[in-house]
Amino acid sequence: MTAAAPPVPPGACPLPPEPAPAPAPVPATAPVPATAPVPAARPLTPVSKVLTLCLHALLLGLLVLAAGRAVADSAPRAGWVIAACALLAAVYAAGVRAPVVHRSPRAGAVWLAGLGAAWAGLLALSPDGLWIAFPLYFLELHLLRLRWGVAAVAVTACAAIGGFLAHSSVATPGAFLGPLLGGAVAVATVLGYQALYRESERRRELIEELITTRAELAAAERSAGILAERERLAREIHDTLAQGLSSIQLLLRAAERALPEGAPALPHIAQAREAAQENLAEARRFVRALTPPDLEHGSLAAALERLCAGVPGPRVRFSLSGRPRVLPTPYEVALLRIAQSALANVVRHARAGRAEITLTFMDASVTLDIVDDGHGFDPSSAASGSGSGDGGFGLPAMRSRAETLGGLFTVESDPGQGTAVAVTLPLPLEPLDAMDPVEAP
Repeated sequence: MTAAAPPVPPGACPLPPEPAPAPAPVPATAPVPATAPVPAARPLTPVSKVLTLCLHALLLGLLVLAAGRAVADSAPRAGWVIAACALLAAVYAAGVRAPVVHRSPRAGAVWLAGLGAAWAGLLALSPDGLWIAFPLYFLELHLLRLRWGVAAVAVTACAAIGGFLAHSSVATPGAFLGPLLGGAVAVATVLGYQALYRESERRRELIEELITTRAELAAAERSAGILAERERLAREIHDTLAQGLSSIQLLLRAAERALPEGAPALPHIAQAREAAQENLAEARRFVRALTPPDLEHGSLAAALERLCAGVPGPRVRFSLSGRPRVLPTPYEVALLRIAQSALANVVRHARAGRAEITLTFMDASVTLDIVDDGHGFDPSSAASGSGSGDGGFGLPAMRSRAETLGGLFTVESDPGQGTAVAVTLPLPLEPLDAMDPVEAP
């Protein structure tokens, strides 16, 4: 025995709720149970209520038919037939209105046993009780585990055949085929309904997952847009205002040196240089405030080390080579974003066990290498967008970042040989945002 179906409101037959909408039609011949677990809080839908009422009407109609025929035919035991019909109706109504029947498998089995006993009494009194077997098939398949439900259907069909033969001296093929075919149709209908219900539940789960994924994607896109705009503003401020103010300071300092001591213009030049210095410091504060959060609390090397430590899946090691130098903000942002995108590809596509990121400072350039031991790929197919499920946008985006700063971006990979991504950026002769123009010679 397994857990019975979830509780339904009193007065309703223990039938499953209507499955989620699906292209396949819902059988409308009779209410069909589903043994798959269904959330108890889900209410009966209009179609399920109609099916429930149909089962009530079917059983009541068959009982009225049996009692009416006994009276119309003036059967010698008509009173007993009416009493048996009333008892069966009372047992059925009691189980329908008892919440414990829908919650407890044991209570459901006891209720079915009571129904079976009452039906057996009616079948012994009247051959018309045979037709009650059809609604009993669905109740047994609903409340019992499938194998036990099929066994109960077989026993019910055999009882119906035996009851008919006990009232008829002639055994006809219909006496055997009718109950057996009815039971087979009931089992097939239940199995079909269960398959339809499972498919509908899978579709409902997929739709819910799609809605959740779309919401997460929209939030990620908004966040990415905000970060991209912050980076763009930081780059624009650095490349225009900060560099311009720094140049103004250098020119004013050169003008100070060119003028003789005590010249009337010197105080004004000094005042202009101080104003330019204050505005340059303010511009740099804006640039620092707009940099990515990973770079707010440390250097590029520290940000890359934290990135390696937080990658799920493969083991990622970070190494630093050469004497670290302070890089312009656009350089740090570009290298960090390229490392993030490359590691995302390693996690999603490479199936690698290990990866390594190396940041190398040289006299005239800085190089970032990302190497993994994954299954590799064909770089030419990835560049054309045919080698990855996401259209291969990651590699062109990384290449664009590097080339925007005058750098070189290379990818080396072969199927089964891992992948190596390298980006080299030329260092400016003197990083302007790393030097204090006031102290410049």
